[in-house]
Amino acid sequence: MKIAIGCDHGGIVLKDAVIKAVTELGHEVIDYGCYDNSSVDYPDYAEKVARAIVSGDAEKGVLLCGTGIGISIAANKIDGIRCAHVTDNFSAQMSAEHNNAHIIAMGGRITSTEDAYTFTKTFLTTEFAGGRHAMRVDKIMALEK
Repeated sequence: MKIAIGCDHGGIVLKDAVIKAVTELGHEVIDYGCYDNSSVDYPDYAEKVARAIVSGDAEKGVLLCGTGIGISIAANKIDGIRCAHVTDNFSAQMSAEHNNAHIIAMGGRITSTEDAYTFTKTFLTTEFAGGRHAMRVDKIMALEK
């Protein structure tokens, strides 16, 4: 599976841990930046990752900024995207299992590298449960229309 990763300067501290989790699972990383801690605008990276998923260039994504909040809001502005801001392992699991999220977002100022590694692995190894959750996801997506 191809996993798109994007971050701003506030999230770059988690990037190596996320890449390690992705590659250990045997997935390919598509790194959309940023590549150092110079100040950049998180909506630019949210858009790159979200559009990669919508276009089919990537199947899932991980976004990182200072808190994970702004970058998740930006990603969710792209039609067809479900990005979940996760702050614990249970929310990483539920974002995949119940919400069939395309992307998770985390914050470098509120998430440890160990947790980012764990949350990424959980997100990528959890299957969507379907069933009643599929109906709810369909309702979410209908809100875009």
